Amino acid sequence: MRLLIIAAAACSALALTACESKADKTAEVKADQLEAQAAATPNEAQESALNKKADQIEQQAGNADGGATTANTPTTH
Repeated sequence: MRLLIIAAAACSALALTACESKADKTAEVKADQLEAQAAATPNEAQESALNKKADQIEQQAGNADGGATTANTPTTH
């Protein structure tokens, strides 16, 4: 029984990993870079603009796969 639970948990983890597309990963890296730039700038308007662009990139990538991975994607409206 314990082995069955462990196997089910492993399958679930693999299924969740498979949901993240290459577009999601690429967008996340790009968004992280923009967020790092935003954190480093002393200009508040530029910081907001960079963070907004990062959110848009993440949202667009999440929608590229039909919404399968948008549960934790920020909205941009």
